[in-house]
Amino acid sequence: MADPAAPRPQPGWPQVLLVGFAVVVVVLGAAFVTGLMPTPIQEAIFHGPVLIAVLIIGTGWLLWRIAHGRSLDGER
Repeated sequence: MADPAAPRPQPGWPQVLLVGFAVVVVVLGAAFVTGLMPTPIQEAIFHGPVLIAVLIIGTGWLLWRIAHGRSLDGER
């Protein structure tokens, strides 16, 4: 088992570019799917509580993951 105090290797440029590319693809995919929806549903998503809830939940999840961290073997 690896030493939990040992520093983890930092991701390199290929990993950073891959994650960035994946984020762009997901956002463009979501924009495309939303564009196919009828106008009232688009307005509900963009101007209603749906977008706000997604942003709050997503931000909370991301902050929780950063605060708790994770190891490669699943143990802390």
